Amino acid sequence: MKKLDETGQRILFIAPGGKLQAVLTDGDLRKFLLRGGTLTAPVSQAANYHPKSLTVSERGRARKMLKDCGIDAVPILDLKGSITDIVFAHGLDIDNRKQAPIPVVIMAGGLGTRLYPYTKILPKPLIPVGEHPIAELIIDRFRDFGCRQFTMIVNYKKNMIKSYFGDLETDYTVDFADEEVFMGTGGGLCLLKGRMNSTFFFTNCDVLLDADFGDIYAYHKRQDNLITMVCAFKHYTVPYGVVELGPDGGIAAMKEKPELNFLTNTGVYVVEPRVVEEMNDGEKIGFPDVIERYRAAGEKVGVYPISESSWMDMGQMEELEKMRRKLEEQT
Repeated sequence: MKKLDETGQRILFIAPGGKLQAVLTDGDLRKFLLRGGTLTAPVSQAANYHPKSLTVSERGRARKMLKDCGIDAVPILDLKGSITDIVFAHGLDIDNRKQAPIPVVIMAGGLGTRLYPYTKILPKPLIPVGEHPIAELIIDRFRDFGCRQFTMIVNYKKNMIKSYFGDLETDYTVDFADEEVFMGTGGGLCLLKGRMNSTFFFTNCDVLLDADFGDIYAYHKRQDNLITMVCAFKHYTVPYGVVELGPDGGIAAMKEKPELNFLTNTGVYVVEPRVVEEMNDGEKIGFPDVIERYRAAGEKVGVYPISESSWMDMGQMEELEKMRRKLEEQT
C-alpha cells in the first residue's frame, strides 16, 4: 500500500530480477482485504499472477489493450520476459475510469467549532484550501466522475454559501436545503424527502478523497447495498510498551510498541433514496447512527476500503494545514 501511494499510480509490477512475475493493483488489494485478508499477509496472496503484457514487437497494440481491458498500464517485455518499458493509459490520454453520474448531497450546516477562529468569519464549506474553498474542491472531485447535480444541506452562515455558489459560472447545479436547527450529520436528510429519486453520494463538507468514485458506485450496486461506507485503512504504532493486566493483578502480556491496523470512517457514503424517505422528521442523529440502525435491523450495509493517503480531512486546524501542504505537492 505504501508503494502504491509513493508511485502515485494504481498499479505495481512484481518483477524479481527484472522478469515480470505478477501485478498488484489497488483493486486487487481491495478485493483481498474484503475477502478477509490482513495487512500483515504477504503480497503474494493478493497479487495477480496472470498479468497482461506485450512483447516489444507488439508495442503498437498497447492503446487497444489498455482500452479493451480497462487497465491502467501494460508492461513491454523482451524475449526473456524482462520489462523494458511500461505504457500507461494516462500517457496516451486514455481515461478508463468508470463514470457515476448520480446526485451528490453535501452536509454543510455545521458550526465547524474545531476550526475556530476561521469559522467565526467563514462557514466551514467556504474555508479556502489553496485557491478554492473546500466545498468547491469536493465538487470538482465528483465532477471528474460525471456528477453534475449537487445539493447542500446548510445552516450556519448559509446565505454566504448560497451567495458564493450563486455567483459561479459552472457546468453543474447546486441546490440547497435549509436546516433551521442543527440536526446532526444524518438528521438533515429528512429535508430531502421527495427530492432524491436515485442512488446518491453523501459526504461531509470537510473531506477530500483521491478515490475512484465510479468504482465505488459500481461496487455499491454490485453488492446491492443499502448504504456503502467509504473507509480508510489506518496504520498506527503505539509509541509505548503496552501491558495487559491479568485477572489477579499480574501481567498477562507485554508488547513493545505494538502496531495497530484498522478501518476508519471517512465521512463519504453511497446511499439509496429509500434511506431519505425513512428518516424521522426533526430527528437529531448522526449518519453513523443511521447506519447502525439499519445494520441492527439486518439491512445490507457495506464497506469500500481505500488507502490512508487517499483520505484528507480538514476537520481540525492541524489537519487543515496537512491538506493544504498535500494539495500544493500535487500541483
